[in-house]
Amino acid sequence: MSSHESIIREPLITGDNITYSKITDDILVPVENMPNKAWWIGFTVASAGAMLWLYAVSYTFWYGIGSWGLNKTVGWAWDITGFVWWVGIGHAGTLISAVLLLFRQNWRNSINRSAEAMTIFAVICAATYVVSHMGRPWMALYTLPLPNQYGSLWVNFNSPLIWDVFAISTYFSVSLVFWYTGLLPDIATIRDRATGLRRKIYSVLSFGWNGSVKTWQRFEAVSLVLAGVATPLVLSVHTIVSMDFATSLEPGWHTTIFPPYFVAGAIFSGFAMVQTLMLVTRKVLGFENYITMFHIESMNKIILLTGSIVGVAYLTEFFIAYYSGGEYEQYTFLNRFIGPYWWAGCMMYGCNVLMTQLMWFKSVRTNIALSWGLSIIVNIGMWFERFVIIVVSLHRDFLPSSWAMFYPTWVDVSVFIGSIGVFFTLFLLFLRVLPAVAMAEVKLLLKSSSEQEKKKLLEQGHVVKEQAEFYKENLIKYDSVEQAEYSNI
Repeated sequence: MSSHESIIREPLITGDNITYSKITDDILVPVENMPNKAWWIGFTVASAGAMLWLYAVSYTFWYGIGSWGLNKTVGWAWDITGFVWWVGIGHAGTLISAVLLLFRQNWRNSINRSAEAMTIFAVICAATYVVSHMGRPWMALYTLPLPNQYGSLWVNFNSPLIWDVFAISTYFSVSLVFWYTGLLPDIATIRDRATGLRRKIYSVLSFGWNGSVKTWQRFEAVSLVLAGVATPLVLSVHTIVSMDFATSLEPGWHTTIFPPYFVAGAIFSGFAMVQTLMLVTRKVLGFENYITMFHIESMNKIILLTGSIVGVAYLTEFFIAYYSGGEYEQYTFLNRFIGPYWWAGCMMYGCNVLMTQLMWFKSVRTNIALSWGLSIIVNIGMWFERFVIIVVSLHRDFLPSSWAMFYPTWVDVSVFIGSIGVFFTLFLLFLRVLPAVAMAEVKLLLKSSSEQEKKKLLEQGHVVKEQAEFYKENLIKYDSVEQAEYSNI
């Protein structure tokens, strides 16, 4: 093995007879061939959701946001809930791409491409909520500090909503450049294998990539620079989103714990969505050798960590409300359990705290069906968290005479369900035109972290027996490893 990686480290690529050419062939199957039946079923359902979104948003633009279930007391509801939910989901892509790259975590190589794409599409879905909520969507341009023909028109920089515009636009721009930069060597590979019009299109998209040493040096340098720029965004973007609430005097919002609490929750929900997408992609596209049980368990560990942080934040909120002595603050948190929205509070705490703790057990972390189910439960719980923070805090404020209930209309529900359809439509189209796994980065692991290279070490007998046994015991959880082969070594 070229890098002399320890035998006790679990492999990041499984299977025998894996070559550079085979990696390319396996990963480009969905790009170079006609889509299978599963893709068409998913695309049909997602497209139907996207059409529902188009109709609901058009209805909103025509009749105004009065078509939503908002009232004088609850002026923010499903719209801002969906916005914050989508922004949170978009966090995992940048974390996997930038932070784990800086920390040299090689297990990111198989999942970073899809996670980055997920970030782009999630931020797009979040941005649609901002434009829809404006009431006058044709005025969206004026959220930017651009002078107009009537004189200088500047936005109110004291408003946290304007901070959102700058934070999210910056986050989207950097994430898009980072994602596309990483795609260049893979696009060049597709270009070299394509013919006719496809070759011309991918030739333009590859920006003249020639694979020379100098090109690779520049590619790595730019990737590290972009990773360094993107890393602070992981912390800043959702911190700024949390300021939409924390800078107010509303009970349940006015607290200093919101920035770290929101960041942990964003990473929590983001990794859960990556897990949801990658487990399905892994099975449908046949990527079991490249997205292994090690990747699944590692993501579950991060979900467990961030879920535990979110649980501590929940307890801290209750303690702050109790210790403050403020009757309004205390009632706000008590209302989550005894108020009319008690069911939303139970979903929030049950999904995000109680269910997540099951991942302390290795048998749960390494069970694909349970991992997929828990990842969906986490995202359901995180949506309810945003709903509880926004609606349950607003519907009963300082004046009992202004208390009101929020009831979503079919437009509220359709915009949210439709945004999920838009997200999956974009993701499925991405799977058809670009590789879901970073080929160039996975190939870097073939001679160091693959099962076949570690198997050679075992066959040569240069490994301590205890380490060999430890390695083989860890392979039991892998569904892509032939256990019978090790009995003959």
